[in-house]
Amino acid sequence: MTAKALTPSTLYLVATPIGNLEDITLRALRVLKECSLVAAEDTRHTGLLLRHFEISKPLISCHHFNEAKRSERILSELATGASIALVTDAGTPGISDPGERVVKAVIKAGFRVEPVPGPCALIAALTASGLHTDEFHFAGFLPHKSGQRLRRLRELALIPGTLALYESPYRVEKLMGELDVVFPEQRVVVARELTKKFEQFLRGTPRSLIEHFQKHPPKGEFVVLVERSGEEGKIETASMPSGEAQATCG
Repeated sequence: MTAKALTPSTLYLVATPIGNLEDITLRALRVLKECSLVAAEDTRHTGLLLRHFEISKPLISCHHFNEAKRSERILSELATGASIALVTDAGTPGISDPGERVVKAVIKAGFRVEPVPGPCALIAALTASGLHTDEFHFAGFLPHKSGQRLRRLRELALIPGTLALYESPYRVEKLMGELDVVFPEQRVVVARELTKKFEQFLRGTPRSLIEHFQKHPPKGEFVVLVERSGEEGKIETASMPSGEAQATCG
């Protein structure tokens, strides 16, 4: 099938690698090469990606702190017939990353939005977790304040399906303690450094994972998945790429 030319006055949501540069799609590369402009969460980070693939394009920033204002510039460019690629530092725009406000503004203004699917840490972790994938609930990052975090987890405990969260290395051990309060008997899968050299899946109860992190200080970005009541079966330890051993806690 011959690839069609980019459509004028269209915002393309381009998923970029979450770690391994080989995960970028051929379509993503074509859109980045042919678009009029790239709106990036961090122009320096995206500049490195574009240079790696020998792509030269005008870049403008579009991050959480300027997304509302930057939407005006994007609408102005689309009105001239430009095709714009929106990218974040890693993964799919709008999934716990900038993009939602821009997409809403573009749709409201009557312009076209087209997804260019690709890497997403949530899906990568979920499919390799060994937990149920037929129904899941993605809650992104929890609030920073302890009381709000526990309140939110108790609310999420009422929702069916595998629970998926994102967390930073600075709060993942704290999160395990909170899960030990709300989900003490449930299996938890923690995925870190997805698609990178030191990719790792940790599987166990919240308590066993706390003990792991006390011995091994957390590094990298984390996807945390929590089983829901009624799930059965034991998660088997699988082999890891690059000779990196998986850890099963508890």
